[in-house]
Amino acid sequence: MARTSTMLRIAATALLLLRATAGPAQEPPDPLVEARSLLAQGRNAEAIRLLEQLTERELSRSGVRRELGIAYYRQGDYLEASRHLEEAWRENRDDRDAAQLLGLSYYFSGKPAQAIPALERVRAARPGANIDAIYILGICYATTERLPEARQLFAELYGLAPESAGAHLVLARMLLRNGLDPAAAGEARAALGLAGALPLAHLTLGELAVYGGDYGTAEREFRRELEVDPGSARAHAQLGEVYWRLGRDADAQKVLERGLRLEPEAAEPYVTLGKVLLRQGRPRLAEEALSRAVRLDPASYTAHYLLGRLYREEGRSEAAERELGAASRIQQLAGGPARRN
Repeated sequence: MARTSTMLRIAATALLLLRATAGPAQEPPDPLVEARSLLAQGRNAEAIRLLEQLTERELSRSGVRRELGIAYYRQGDYLEASRHLEEAWRENRDDRDAAQLLGLSYYFSGKPAQAIPALERVRAARPGANIDAIYILGICYATTERLPEARQLFAELYGLAPESAGAHLVLARMLLRNGLDPAAAGEARAALGLAGALPLAHLTLGELAVYGGDYGTAEREFRRELEVDPGSARAHAQLGEVYWRLGRDADAQKVLERGLRLEPEAAEPYVTLGKVLLRQGRPRLAEEALSRAVRLDPASYTAHYLLGRLYREEGRSEAAERELGAASRIQQLAGGPARRN
């Protein structure tokens, strides 16, 4: 009995010593902190799963919606990102980062009107701090037919007077790049009404005519651009493309070669020159021009595609598959129609 009592006292003493020397019990990791760590590592899908589980248990916990919005934004799921970021911004109207991502999410989701309030808040809080967000705000104004506000914003961005010819021209270029052709034409004409010898204005009208398939008007506008700015390599390249479309290969080749002397590192004229030479039945020279275009711009779908077709017609199967495969990959990566250059 005494021996048993002694053993119990030893065991109790050991347990007390163990508790005294052991550190405090470790708390389970905070899921929100863990999710932020996953996001920092670029493991967005894992962060989303963890945060979605957390919302089921602690829906109202501050910060969860914000992190979910960020995770979905990084995944490219802008509709879902906007849903969570809207809640996060409602929780904290001073959260400018949430406001910016919310505005961008709405924009990328094709909802420019909804993007405007959040982007306006970002602009008011950080004037000139984020050029991308300000640019997108201007595009949202333009898309929703708020052209004076768009022109005012771009004028500030480029240091121009809002009603100047330059401000109208800058807005015309922005509108053209985003497919807002009628408004772009109106702004380009307004710019010419204020300054008839303004470079880029006739070029803009010519490009709009090309997109509309009106090659006669495009030719006139590009020729007027060259009268204003004879050193414009882009105007030469565009006029060469128009001549090719009109079947005027000799004129196309002449004007393209002039442009290439001005800007020998531009890929676009070599692509058009390749098309001219192919139609003329001069495959060796066409191959040289298209290969040069690929070297200058490896992401040129047209150059790879035309080279692939040329090689296939000549029975050079391996080279054809290489070029056509490259063209296919470029098309897939584009994920749809590319923004105009």
